[in-house]
Amino acid sequence: MSDNISVVILAAGKGTRLSLDVPKPLAPLHNKTLLDYVLKSSHSIGRIHLITGHQKELVENHISKNWSDSKIEFVHQKEQLGTGHAVRTYFDAIKEADSYKYTIIACADTPLLTEEIFSKLIEEVSGKKAVCATFEESNPFGYGRIKRAEKGFTIVEEKDATDEEREITEVNSGLYIFETSYLKEHIYGLDDNNKSGEFYLTDTFKKDANVTPLKFEDKNCFLGVNDLYQLSVVERKLKNRRIKFLLSNGVRVIDPSHTYVYTENIGKGSVLYPNSYIDEESKIGQNVTIEMGCTIKNSVIEDGAYIKAHSYFTDAIVRKDASVGPMAQLRPGSEIGIGSKVGNFVEVKNSKLGEKVGLSHLSYVGDAEIGDKTNIGCGFITCNYDGANKHKTIIGSESFIGSDCQMIAPVEIGSKSYVGSGSTINQNVPDGAFAIARERQVTKENMAKKFIKTKKK
Repeated sequence: MSDNISVVILAAGKGTRLSLDVPKPLAPLHNKTLLDYVLKSSHSIGRIHLITGHQKELVENHISKNWSDSKIEFVHQKEQLGTGHAVRTYFDAIKEADSYKYTIIACADTPLLTEEIFSKLIEEVSGKKAVCATFEESNPFGYGRIKRAEKGFTIVEEKDATDEEREITEVNSGLYIFETSYLKEHIYGLDDNNKSGEFYLTDTFKKDANVTPLKFEDKNCFLGVNDLYQLSVVERKLKNRRIKFLLSNGVRVIDPSHTYVYTENIGKGSVLYPNSYIDEESKIGQNVTIEMGCTIKNSVIEDGAYIKAHSYFTDAIVRKDASVGPMAQLRPGSEIGIGSKVGNFVEVKNSKLGEKVGLSHLSYVGDAEIGDKTNIGCGFITCNYDGANKHKTIIGSESFIGSDCQMIAPVEIGSKSYVGSGSTINQNVPDGAFAIARERQVTKENMAKKFIKTKKK
């Protein structure tokens, strides 16, 4: 982070057209918010100053919760009188604002901005007073138009433009960098003599001044979000950006249009099937297969693992060469050991499975440790909750637990032990022991007719 740069993010908007119960900067973008993406791309550039307004408490609480390790200062814009007024409010509130050589102004509703774009602006401003990021737009309605001059340029807003000016296709992105002394010199001279009755920050760009537009080829980076349709467009482009990166780095994506992946941390040789969802916090190793309909959130899947269809992971770890699914759920705190198998309709929560554990069918494992090479039969349950507290089940290595067994926690089963099918175990079983807990079978001949019901005709 540069001590010479202040990044001022305009986050005071209400976002009425979004029709959400949160202010515009907190509009959801898969598992984050619009503001989070702008912060991520800019936090290493300089000191962040956030201009808040509508429901500022929600915005500030979000920052405190999710960006507690970042030094972000808040400035409250009580009245929203335009972008120029917002920047003036910043200078009024932050005493050290003058100490930064450069000031960047960005909007909280442009989540496709990248660190590279900020870096290009910083490079371009050397020897200049200000730079505005621009792009070409074939249908420029609503954008401020860039009027270039022999020296300097001006920006004309849509409402104030003449018919001739509206034909200009180079438009304002809303991202700027200023030499701080130049910005402060001009920000207090703005007036609201325009059709919007607002103080335009864009009026600080003047003909004959040492200011310049910097045109970017990819206009998508500057897409703003004003309604739910635009939000869906941005989300799709964010996803496509990640998938393009993955494809170029040896990850096979079977159907990019129906794959929802937001992380770049996927290793070469991995395969993603359609309708899989992988969030930004997850890390996937090399040669991993993730079949159709899987959801992976904040999880780690190591090399060679195979995730079968319609499995759901949250805050979980799957070690090398393990297999999970189909239709398995790994809840927070789950760790599946190297080469282990978790099968269909199995749920694991806050449990650690060792190497080559077999947990194949219709089971629930919660608050447990299972040792290497232990096999768990179908219909196994750890009874970990007594109605008030959770308790732990520990099963040693190379043991065999028969089908339809329940462990009444807290309980420990030793290594190389055997538990007979249909047992309910509520006492510890030592190493090498055999345990069985069920009623002796009783068979009564010719008695079935007493219990079998037949329908009346």
